[in-house]
Amino acid sequence: MKNFTQKTIEKYHHDKTRLMDILIAIQSESGHISPENVTQIANELNMSEVDVEQTISFYHFFSMKPTGKYSIYLNNSVVANMMGRADTAAAFEKEAGITFGEVTPDGLIGLFETACIGMNDQEPAAIINNRIFTRLTSFRAKEIIRDIKDGKKIEEMFSASFGDGANRNNLVKSVVTNNIRKIGPVLDPDYKVGEAIRKIIRMKPEEVISEVKHSNLRGRGGAGFPTGLKWEFCRNAIGKKKYIFCNADEGEPGTFKDRVILTELPRLLIEGMAVAAYTVEASEGILYIRYEYKYLEEYLEKILEEARMKNYLGKDIMGKKGFNFDIRIQFGAGAYVCGEESALIESAEGKRGEPRDRPPFPVEKGYLGMPTVVNNVETLCSVVKVMLNGGDWYRSFGTSESTGTKLLSISGDCRNPGVYEVSWGFSVHDMLEMVGTTGNVQAVQVGGPSGSLIGSDEFNRTLGYEDLATGGSLIIFGEKRDLLNDVVVNFMDFFIEESCGSCSTCRILPNVLKKKLEKILEGRGVEQDITDIETWGKFLKASRCGLGQTAANPILTSIKNFRHLYESKVQTRKEYDTGFDLQQAVKEACEASGREPNI
Repeated sequence: MKNFTQKTIEKYHHDKTRLMDILIAIQSESGHISPENVTQIANELNMSEVDVEQTISFYHFFSMKPTGKYSIYLNNSVVANMMGRADTAAAFEKEAGITFGEVTPDGLIGLFETACIGMNDQEPAAIINNRIFTRLTSFRAKEIIRDIKDGKKIEEMFSASFGDGANRNNLVKSVVTNNIRKIGPVLDPDYKVGEAIRKIIRMKPEEVISEVKHSNLRGRGGAGFPTGLKWEFCRNAIGKKKYIFCNADEGEPGTFKDRVILTELPRLLIEGMAVAAYTVEASEGILYIRYEYKYLEEYLEKILEEARMKNYLGKDIMGKKGFNFDIRIQFGAGAYVCGEESALIESAEGKRGEPRDRPPFPVEKGYLGMPTVVNNVETLCSVVKVMLNGGDWYRSFGTSESTGTKLLSISGDCRNPGVYEVSWGFSVHDMLEMVGTTGNVQAVQVGGPSGSLIGSDEFNRTLGYEDLATGGSLIIFGEKRDLLNDVVVNFMDFFIEESCGSCSTCRILPNVLKKKLEKILEGRGVEQDITDIETWGKFLKASRCGLGQTAANPILTSIKNFRHLYESKVQTRKEYDTGFDLQQAVKEACEASGREPNI
């Protein structure tokens, strides 16, 4: 293992900013990163061991303890639970003879829980040694454990045919399905690769920016910052080198549209990054992909190599002298907060993915201190279509404030979960009709846990920046779902787990709010507890990044729109209840001493 570590460090030229790549390689090779590995890495990269360890400890898929020859990470998202995860989990534990968080004594099997893995349309799902298993049942769990004990390779354990489209590619061979339900301008597969590059190299960069600004294209990751303006800021920034980052770290539970684009339209994405690079005069691009999609690595590397061969990437692209740009892939290692652009940059530099203080913004001082554009997958794909068809064409879709189309990841209690491309201004009611619901709908989670939980009285609201902004996740809950116990608690657990811990507000308040919620659910709450949650939840706005600022949203939006659920559980005509039982607290001591409690 020492030799493998040495070769890996040499592969990345003893560059400590590539620490993530080094750790990922070692974790994949041996199932953990040992203290000896840490010492060797620290010495070779001229770092302290503490710095190496703090990076390891930050990411979910790194471990300094063995995780088993076969590491099973079962998704514990809301939708996975809705679709029968409990039975699947129980079967895994029974057949493996261990509980989640443990490794079998022989080191063969490790069982672990993990947050949403981008498979909400085909749950329950798990990652086993970087391969995805979807639509799991208790029977399939038994089969998988049996195959593991029989010594089968991962690729021999699939019981279903490979998925559709490029999921069947020899470099992918995945059972994942795309579930593309509605195609619009962005998902249209008939576009000709390279045409946007050919067009923009005949234009001045300022003209490209002007067209993008005219289209009113806004970031599709959720924040909605105007794309053309971001590019203009970066172009005007001073720096020896500039970078284009594609943020493919879609960690928001319920979102999977970027996974579909990476699978079916990676060439469109690459072309979008090249257009951005030409515009801001960037020479290097980094495609930052969440670790859960590592099964696409070989396929995507092949696509990049193909782009270089056709001169869509490389030196003097498409004959344009001085237009030099290439892309490398950077994988994360399991951290939701890395979806925030500055945290993503920190991670790409080999560090903990903790958000930076701003200003300065990445367009001024980003990756390695240089001006950096960070755009979402869908945004960069939309740019290509804007350049091919013009800003006026793009503005013909959507609304005046929210132009163009939006890719939606829809899951939950519906007949047709999947990816839908619709024009902004589409109502929630229209969406429900489009996907076909399975019974009466009680609520819809718009924008993932960081968004809003709305009820039927708001289904006439529209998706758009002027009303319901969303990065793309929509989860449907039928009337039989327990919104507080099954949804809100799960979302709060997610935010607590994913906090980087940097801000005291985000580190402390979600735990405090969850305890208040649990008190109410246990029947010990009073009306003041609801008021306290509403008041204290506002303090999270002081957090550094979007994760902390929205960490109370699951509770706050459910109180706002489903207050009756809370009021039905609190004690009436009672102003105070600590929940502390003094008699129960002294019971054990009294029994041991033979005394009667004097209360």
